[in-house]
This record gives sequence, C-alpha cells and structure tokens, in this order.
Amino acid sequence: MDGTINWGMIGCGDVTEKKSAPSFNKIEGSSLIGVTSRTKDKAVSYAARHGIPLVFDTAEQLLADPRINAVYIATPPSSHAEYAISAMRAGKPVYVEKPMATTYRECLKMNEVAAQTGVPLFVAYYRRSMEYFLRVRELLEGNEIGKPFLCQSRLLVAPRAEDHRKDDLPWRVVPEISGGGYFHDMGCHEFDILMFLFGEVETAEGMAGNFGGLYRPEDTVIASVRFEGGMLYNGTWSFAVPENSTCDEIEVTGESGSMKFSCFAFTPIEVVNPQGRKTYAVSPPEHVQLPMIIAIVEELRGRGRSPSHGDTAARVNRLMEKILGKST
Repeated sequence: MDGTINWGMIGCGDVTEKKSAPSFNKIEGSSLIGVTSRTKDKAVSYAARHGIPLVFDTAEQLLADPRINAVYIATPPSSHAEYAISAMRAGKPVYVEKPMATTYRECLKMNEVAAQTGVPLFVAYYRRSMEYFLRVRELLEGNEIGKPFLCQSRLLVAPRAEDHRKDDLPWRVVPEISGGGYFHDMGCHEFDILMFLFGEVETAEGMAGNFGGLYRPEDTVIASVRFEGGMLYNGTWSFAVPENSTCDEIEVTGESGSMKFSCFAFTPIEVVNPQGRKTYAVSPPEHVQLPMIIAIVEELRGRGRSPSHGDTAARVNRLMEKILGKST
C-alpha cells in the first residue's frame, strides 16, 4: 500500500484500550482515524480519550468511507466473519481479533474471500511477534534441550466475579457470541503459539466437562495432540478451580533437557540441561499487540511479512473443534 495506512476500528471494548489500539498511532506510516461501536456514546467517548478524529454511526459507514483503507475488527467473534468479509470485498485489509471466528467453517469462508479478493487477512495471535515467545523459539532452535518429544501445559483459573452473574454473564461464556467458553477464548492463544513453535498438528482428541455450573459451555478440558514432527502434547484447562490452585505453565521436554514458560503470565523462561539451569526474564511491551501490528504495517507497505494470517489462525479453530468433538 502506498501512503499512510489509515485504520478504522469496529468495536472499542477493553482489549483495545491498552493492548492494541494505541499501537496504530505509534508506528510510522500508520494512523487510527476512525471508530464505531454498537453504542454511539461509547464510540464518541472512546474517540475523545484516544484522539481519534472520526466517529461513525455504523460499521457499514466506516467500511464505506474512502478515508479508511484498513480495518481492525475488535468485536466479539460472532461478528468477525461478517465484518471481515465486508471489509475485504471493499478492498480493505483486515486485522481481526482472536479467535478468528466462532467456528472453523466461518474461518474457511473468511479465507475464501481473502483468496478471491487478494485482500490481506491478519488475525491477532500477537504472541507470535512478542520477544518473550521469540526467545522461547530461539532457545528451541538453538538446541538448548535437544529435540523436543513431549510438551505438557496447565492453565487453571479461578472463576471471575462476573461468572457468578447468572442474568448478566460475560459474553466470553455465551457460545452464540464467543463460539464457546473460556477454553475458546484463552486456549486459542496457547494452541496458536504451540503451532508456531512446533508446527502442524497430526492428530488430536480430548474430553470436556462443566464442573462449576456457572454457565453453559465447558469449564474444564483435557487434550492429547500429536504434532507432525512426532512430539506428543497433553494440555489441561480449567476455569473452575479454587484461587489457591491457579496455574499457567508450559513444559517442554527434549532429548537433553527441559524448558518451562507460560502463556499469559510471562514468567521467566527456565531451561535445564547438562550445562545447568538458566532463566531468561523477558517482559511484555506496554501494548502487547504493538509488535504484531508493526509486522502487519510492514507487510502492507511491502517491507516484511506478518507471522499471523487467516490460514494459520483457522487451524486453531479446527483444532479446538477436534478436541471438543465438534464437526468441522
């Protein structure tokens, strides 16, 4: 793309306040110039706080405005496919929040339109661009633990206060809006970074249950996966554990050592091998999506390539559906 990439943002929820939206104006050749929300007052307030010059009444108006030449979709997953497809058909590159859509089938439709139109489609699996996970990848590729053959992860989270509000549950546990529950919302990040580190999945299966009874979708999941390179993976997720049982840990065992790191807590990376024990502390940036958005802007300007696109992101939805026994 020639000239400045002028972004329009659809949705202005919590994820945009610090994680993503401020990044667009901190990158050369990029500017966030427009925003819309289902609630006009919310969009007006957001634009005033963040110095965004244009507020649109509807997403359709934003997509039709010639001043907008790229679109960031920050709505819940139930509208990702609709808005992304409309934007691509309008010739405007899309950066969509994760998970890519509520179902793998919707992901395929989005990718079909991207292929038909030739318009780039990016997905916010921003861990692929973060220094923390790039360091993990560097250590693996540097043979610090030998060839990995086993990976195990545990993400155990206590229920949030809002999970107890039966008549006003958070959208993340309303399947019609989110596509599932917290496994869908948080597990997707874990699966994406594992595929970034270890490649494609060969087989997968799992079991799930709801033990807290706070909402409809599953709150506890276990999965068994074989990667194409042969590595075996076992994962456990529960969003119904007591406060004193929380955990966020990924452990990789190789032929000559092991490595521990986390998906959300950014705990120091720990490597144990015949040379001893080493730790690597890598803090996340102020705006965690900034490195990914830099990569996207660089690709749009013909200077690089983003590590996360619709094709890589769709595989995450497919994997989650396999684990939960849903048809794809």
